[in-house]
Amino acid sequence: MNPRLMRRPAAVVLPLSAALALTVVMGTAEAEPARHGSAARVVSTSTLPDIPLAAFSNGLLPGSVGDDRDVDLGGIGSDLYPAERRGEYWTVTDRGPNGQIAVGKDKRRTFPVPGFDPAIVKVRATGGRIQVLKSIPLTTASGAPVTGLPNQPGRDEAPYDYSATTPLAYNANGLDTEGLVRDRDGSFWLVDEYGPSLVHVSAEGRVLARHVPEGLGLTGADYPVIESLPSIFLKRKINRGFEGLTLLPDGDLVMALQSPLLNPDKAAGEDSRTTRLLRFSTRTNRVTAEYAYRFDPVGVVEPGQTKTSELKISSIVALGGDRVLVQERTDKASRVYEVRLRRGADILGSPWDTTASPALEQLDDEAAADAPVLAKRLVLDLNTVEGLPGKIEGIAVEGSSTLVLLNDNDFGMTDGPEAFDANGRLVDSDVETTLVRVRLPHRLR
Repeated sequence: MNPRLMRRPAAVVLPLSAALALTVVMGTAEAEPARHGSAARVVSTSTLPDIPLAAFSNGLLPGSVGDDRDVDLGGIGSDLYPAERRGEYWTVTDRGPNGQIAVGKDKRRTFPVPGFDPAIVKVRATGGRIQVLKSIPLTTASGAPVTGLPNQPGRDEAPYDYSATTPLAYNANGLDTEGLVRDRDGSFWLVDEYGPSLVHVSAEGRVLARHVPEGLGLTGADYPVIESLPSIFLKRKINRGFEGLTLLPDGDLVMALQSPLLNPDKAAGEDSRTTRLLRFSTRTNRVTAEYAYRFDPVGVVEPGQTKTSELKISSIVALGGDRVLVQERTDKASRVYEVRLRRGADILGSPWDTTASPALEQLDDEAAADAPVLAKRLVLDLNTVEGLPGKIEGIAVEGSSTLVLLNDNDFGMTDGPEAFDANGRLVDSDVETTLVRVRLPHRLR
């Protein structure tokens, strides 16, 4: 028997800890000292058992993966959305196993399992294990796999094999899926980092439409491509497109750009703490509002970190009305805030929605206070809760006072040539896909 099939992670009961804070200022939230009885605590932990990636992929699309290089199913923590039954969730993979290897002065993007097709995965957390209940591959209009390969030469990173020596073909259908919601009619909406784009998918996984920024000029895709998003989003940073997505009670979607745009140029974008949210009407298929979101200083999110470019949004969650949770994180730290999507904060079609100087991304703290930056309230500093996995990207709300968290384990991959051994087999990072439920000492809704 394959030894990878024999390993079964055990349930873990983790210690408590914590600190909540509630301070509100325009665009910035700072923590107050912890008070007696204010501790958030882990109440359950579940892990995904080892499932060989070839077996998973070929069970959905026979013959799609010939060699999985000993990679197991992972990466399903790109987002988390409650399913119909308590303890069950819809999740989504990202584009699949990928990494970076330096070759000379270049960092090449590797796809060790290029046949992998992103999938929507329904799971149940029970008895310390994550059980896969259903998997839906993402396919084109003709039923072909979309794949996770980049779309456009010159705009997206060039794809290479696992060793970064052999170039791979681009694919106009490729999606780097991240955020996910399930609509009332059973269809799904996803966000993608390449376009960046908003993707409507049938209940069976077929792409119905892909909404991209005006002027993207994506051709050759085997599904409808609609240029319905503001053109300013063409200035997204590579690998930092749309990451978070939520469904509001009125049926509108809100999507979050992972990192600030490179607006008006790369230097401004790398130093910026201001990113953007878009509101999209599923009834009219158009953007109806845009909001400026201001990160806290990176040293607040991750004490000791000094690189502002490490700041990211990975998850957003609707609470009710115009209230939305937003997760700010680096690769090592994470905090959850609440914002209200006020009508007066809409910047769609305004000078802030252009490259005109000073661009939104160039604003410092003082200037940002005069712009319509969303006010926010710190709900929970996840760094203060013991026993959480790293790189949490999926967040859901269960009941009135429980957060459900899911990490992205990157399919057990690491960057660099050491990710695979001399035989081209994965040297697994041993980071497991882990779902954790955290009870808060106060109500969220």
